[in-house]
Amino acid sequence: MSQRNRWRATGRTLLAGLLPALLGVLAGAAAADDQPADDEVVPMSSTTDDQPTRWNVSLPTLGGRQLWGDVAFDHGWRIQHNILTNTYRLLDANDIRQAWGTLEACQQTLARVRQEQQWEPMSGTAVILIHGIVRSSKSFGAMPKMLTEAGYTVVGFDYPSTRVPIPECAGYFDKLVESLEGVDEIHVVAHSMGGLVVRAWLAEHQDPRIKRMVMLGVPNNGARMANLLRDWTLFKAVFGPAGQQLVEDPEGLLEKLPAPEFEYAIVAGSRGTAKGFNPLIPGDDDGTVSVESTRLPGAADFMTVPVLHTFLPRDRRVIDAVMRFLQTGTLHADGERRPVIAQETVEQASSGPGEQSSGAE
Repeated sequence: MSQRNRWRATGRTLLAGLLPALLGVLAGAAAADDQPADDEVVPMSSTTDDQPTRWNVSLPTLGGRQLWGDVAFDHGWRIQHNILTNTYRLLDANDIRQAWGTLEACQQTLARVRQEQQWEPMSGTAVILIHGIVRSSKSFGAMPKMLTEAGYTVVGFDYPSTRVPIPECAGYFDKLVESLEGVDEIHVVAHSMGGLVVRAWLAEHQDPRIKRMVMLGVPNNGARMANLLRDWTLFKAVFGPAGQQLVEDPEGLLEKLPAPEFEYAIVAGSRGTAKGFNPLIPGDDDGTVSVESTRLPGAADFMTVPVLHTFLPRDRRVIDAVMRFLQTGTLHADGERRPVIAQETVEQASSGPGEQSSGAE
């Protein structure tokens, strides 16, 4: 084969590998989030020290979820912080903006609404849904509806995943958790980088109310596609500083993140073959993250489904498994767990008397 033909073959292989990831980004931004870009930039001069101006009227939002991070939740209402303007807005349960300006002004409006509508204190079990990078809380398909019907308080958490590093994303998560006053227990369902946000939060915080978490396609050991794309100008522009932290790197951020001490399970997308969906990722994969990268020792249960990375939160098999784990502690309909055990433990068990099985898929 000539040098030119070799370069052409290499280029075709590269494009074939990058296509699933790029399609995932486009599908996540258009189909999953269902929101156009936000031109609702709030000028600092439009507020006073303690309240918004008279122009503060109820309006539907225009999207722009990558510019906003949730800092409080109450009965479906949310206070959000704008990462660019350092201002706040209060959204009702229908995403209609009811106040904007300072944090204090939004808190005052929320307190007034709480009193006028005579809300009972929140209680019971909440489920926080955490999206991945370039996504939003709108990317979970039918899962919020099914969780609500099962009696959970569903908290769709938005954060500026493409604007700040992962630890700063965790700061928004911390404020959200603190705001859930009265809630007895908390479960978490995290897609992709959302699981890393929780682990970054655990590095400095904890809340005994958190009982279970399900990770969906979380690159716990890094994403090979991030290694391949990290120096691309387009990748840097779209994925921001957090995208640079998603790489496979023994000295990187992900290696320093703790595993949860509460019960957690992992669902990985898989083609079920040695090569997976993406030829640029070693082993089986979901087009973006390898099955092996999702494994985190200590997981109570593990399963794979034949679904591409982007569509994991919307797949009915995944939703059923999530519901099952939150309710019973197992992902599988047969009730059997397939835990993820550290390799050192497996080797010790294999070399000892009676050779034990690791129990992981």
